[in-house]
Amino acid sequence: MSKRKAPNAVSRRGFLQASAAAAATGALVTPAVHAAGNDMLKIALVGCGGRGSGAAANALQADPNVKLVAACDIFPDRLHEGVKNLKTSYPDKVDVPEANQFTGFDGYKGAIDAADVVILATSPGFRPLHLAYAVEKGKHIFMEKPHAADATGVRSVIESAKLAQQKGLSLVSGFCYRYDPFKREAVKRIHDGQIGKVTTIHTTFLTGELWFRGQNKEWSEMEYQIRNWYYYTWLSGDFIVEQAIHNVDKAHWVMGELPVAATGMGGRQVRTDPKYGNIWDNFTVVYEYASGAKVFLQCRQTAGCYSDNNDHIIGTKGSGQLMKHTLTTDGVTWKHPGEHDFGKMYQIEHNEMFAGIRAGKPLNDGIESAYSTLMGIMGREAAYSGQRITWKQMLESKQNLMPKEFAWGANKVPSVAMPGKGYKFA
Repeated sequence: MSKRKAPNAVSRRGFLQASAAAAATGALVTPAVHAAGNDMLKIALVGCGGRGSGAAANALQADPNVKLVAACDIFPDRLHEGVKNLKTSYPDKVDVPEANQFTGFDGYKGAIDAADVVILATSPGFRPLHLAYAVEKGKHIFMEKPHAADATGVRSVIESAKLAQQKGLSLVSGFCYRYDPFKREAVKRIHDGQIGKVTTIHTTFLTGELWFRGQNKEWSEMEYQIRNWYYYTWLSGDFIVEQAIHNVDKAHWVMGELPVAATGMGGRQVRTDPKYGNIWDNFTVVYEYASGAKVFLQCRQTAGCYSDNNDHIIGTKGSGQLMKHTLTTDGVTWKHPGEHDFGKMYQIEHNEMFAGIRAGKPLNDGIESAYSTLMGIMGREAAYSGQRITWKQMLESKQNLMPKEFAWGANKVPSVAMPGKGYKFA
């Protein structure tokens, strides 16, 4: 890959001020599309990797009169590959001229400016900045999970979500399990009291290893980290935030309340090579609730080990298995009678978002999903620090993992957190 000239650097101060600027000016900006009607809705994709391309495909199938008109990826090769593949699959719904193809750290602005509906699917560390700009510009938004890598980012997302509500904008989160009809029915029954009051949830995300995009002597340290973003906490939040966050969100959904504190442990047992950045490969976290209830989360990414992705729910009258869509009370088990389609939830979240836009009834789950993200960060920080972390501490945390500026030169190589040996919760 050829070397590129460094684009204009984006400062960390600018990142922190993004939400404030949007709040100050955003009230003057009207939504880019009419609330109702059948006008063409123009879509922009920011982040052309696998998840972004998948979300774009769902969006293109969600409404008969939509078109992908702009795209951005920080890397030109990823941008061109993503646009090409979408054009091949949806030739009549993809029209992204070269003038609407953007790269670099600030390319997201051009893509967002060109559209009515924006899909935000870059690495999570950039999500708060991109979201603040999209809301400021009056766009409807689908944002992938999770929504930030630190508490500062979460607070920015919450402010953007509030502003989106004021402006009548859709802001739909990628916490897709909440759009699964089977899980919706099971959770509704739990909330209606079928298994009594929930006292305990044991949720597990035990999986194998993920991708690694290699090394290239032409890449700067910054490029290496962003291409392998998953392995850097400032970009992904660590895998408890980037992937096991689905389990955290399901627990949050079922509990219907926020935890008061968390303790945790874990480490980097197998993923020890420096090429894997600074994330861990296993966590165990206990979330405490004011009622005395607890959520126990176990997550691990290690090859050759037992895999399990389940949510075991215990109530005062019975129990439930959320991933199996069963609830048991007094020895009698209810099971959802339908044939489950795992992939359907990805399409439903886009169907409902576009239906809401057309009906003039925008959906906005930004605050609720931001809290799920903060719960994941809370678990990470409890484990990293080895301390009991309260929800109040998380809400007030000044932690900001983003670099001082974004440029294609050198970047600090973050260290691996060592509980009790120097890591401090901020």
